[in-house]
Amino acid sequence: MLSRTALKSPNARAVSLRRAFATEPATSTSKAVSELPPQSRLKKRRTVIATSVILNRSPILTRTPTLFEQAFYAYQARIRRALHNPFPYDFYFKQGSLLETRFNMEERKRERQAFGPNFVSEDVVDPEKAAADKAAVEQLALQEGEGEELMPRKHAADLSDDFKSLDRRGKRNLYLLLQVEEDGNSVWRFPEGGIEQDDFLHQAAQKDLHAECGSHMDTWMVGRSPIGVYKRSPKSTAEAEQIVFFFKGQIMAGQAQTYGELVKDFAWLTKEEIEKHVEKDYWDGVKDILSDH
Repeated sequence: MLSRTALKSPNARAVSLRRAFATEPATSTSKAVSELPPQSRLKKRRTVIATSVILNRSPILTRTPTLFEQAFYAYQARIRRALHNPFPYDFYFKQGSLLETRFNMEERKRERQAFGPNFVSEDVVDPEKAAADKAAVEQLALQEGEGEELMPRKHAADLSDDFKSLDRRGKRNLYLLLQVEEDGNSVWRFPEGGIEQDDFLHQAAQKDLHAECGSHMDTWMVGRSPIGVYKRSPKSTAEAEQIVFFFKGQIMAGQAQTYGELVKDFAWLTKEEIEKHVEKDYWDGVKDILSDH
């Protein structure tokens, strides 16, 4: 024990001050913890991870060129025709043969398409001979299987608004959307499900697709890495926070079917049609993943 005289010394005062300062931070920290509100000491919200498949049907028809593209292609065709060497048709076709006549008629037609209707003048020939040549060329085309009518670019599913048909909107990308029951409400979303233990994300996505849409589709998962993520907002404080990882898939053959009690319907929709079906929060999370074409 230190004597009173020792406490009066400068060294003793310094020691006592250091002891006093050393106890102050601990005391202040304990007071701060005790004064924290109860909400700040709550446990962190539980997080649930889910996977979803954006199943895509690629375009089956070439899209119609825009006006700018049509003008560009026509300009390039005129340049090629103006610069290319004349075709030596007398080397490939016998003079006066039906094949030579057909080539000359088609060549004049191509010239008019490239440079205008007044670019090439009609040859001065006997009208009867011209009509006979035309009839002979048409007969030759029928014999060779030419001149057949092409299928229309608009399918019957487009005319009847059959959203379940994979033949609709042939020039656009289509995506599989499901109508399901969630919390008593009918919502539209992509095929989705949870993750089982020891499952990789892409494996869980494939299983969820088969569980909700059946196994009557030949599908291909494009990759093992997600192409997007969506954080679903919880509706209450007690509800777990859900994070959905999206994987891209391609349908090669077959058709989707509704499986389970929760899945009510399905549709193959374009990007603009999906926006009209899903909720705004869900749309904001997936719109950048979908193709505009």
